[in-house]
Amino acid sequence: MTELNLPASLGFSMPAEWSKHAATQLHWPSNRETWPGERLRRVEEVYLNIIDALHIYELIHLFVADNNVRDRAAMLLEERGIRTERITFHVQPINDVWARDCGPIFIQKPGEVREEYAIVDWEYNAWGGKYPPFDDDNRLPSYIASRFGLKRFVPGMVLEGGSIETNGEGILLTTESVLLNPNRNPGLSKKQIEQRLRDYLGAEKIIWLKGGLAGDDTDGHIDDVSRFLNEGTILTMIVDDPDDVNYSTLEVNLERLKRARDFSGNAFNIEMLPLPDTKIEGTTVDGSEYVPASYANFYVANGVVLVPVYDERYDEQALELFRQYFPDRRVVGIPCADLVWGQGAIHCITQQWYGV
Repeated sequence: MTELNLPASLGFSMPAEWSKHAATQLHWPSNRETWPGERLRRVEEVYLNIIDALHIYELIHLFVADNNVRDRAAMLLEERGIRTERITFHVQPINDVWARDCGPIFIQKPGEVREEYAIVDWEYNAWGGKYPPFDDDNRLPSYIASRFGLKRFVPGMVLEGGSIETNGEGILLTTESVLLNPNRNPGLSKKQIEQRLRDYLGAEKIIWLKGGLAGDDTDGHIDDVSRFLNEGTILTMIVDDPDDVNYSTLEVNLERLKRARDFSGNAFNIEMLPLPDTKIEGTTVDGSEYVPASYANFYVANGVVLVPVYDERYDEQALELFRQYFPDRRVVGIPCADLVWGQGAIHCITQQWYGV
């Protein structure tokens, strides 16, 4: 039974990503373990491309590890001609760039005059303790709540933002391979985890998919396989080759989506895109010969949709699909081969803010 002081009982729920943002959270890359050698400069270029496209449409809160990183980021932004007055720098200890997973999850409550916003501060343990240290990233929601005077709810459960996807109307997608993984919350049952999603995010219906992509060190985040394009439409990634390493999981995901129903008993409209090439030739990343390259790792901002592109065979097909579903937003393809080398792409490094 929901307690009276929990977010859902107070009228809060998680909005869809396409609802109007106040800003976007980003972390400037500086972790040399994730981005060794020339990799750092190459991923900085991806960041410049992302910020260049994004800052026109919404404010950016850019977290930097120290003043030296801040000065370098500011210099590169100014060289690119990016309007830094649209960017607020936060000099804060950070461990890495994955703002989606460690950042606050904003929730909103309708009001007669205006919406009320709060944040949910989930625990973050770097995908099951894989990449310590992660304490600085785990403290960021508390800092943000304090800095901006936001109500903060603390569920006491490990959850990354990339592991959940909502249509803003009470339906949530997630994967068993992440939320039911014993490296997250070994003391919680599936039923208990579902109850926390209801209590803290207003998730009235939860659709469980099997898992994510090979090479995804998160254990299979939803934001690399299936995402909402609107309230009743779900994009899911597919591969045609039965011998492909991702074929089996993506087929199970697709079958579950086909069986899923909304609150009225209607099937969802399912759009499919082919998975770009995920195999790395001649090297490995964290022991895997695959990276989680996916068009599903897009980010919907106020006036723009940022779409990762990787594979000229399918890139234009993907961009055209986003133009179809977001006709009032500019659709920008961002080459992300250098970013996904770190095992994440555009959605993984962004986190939308509301009401600040």
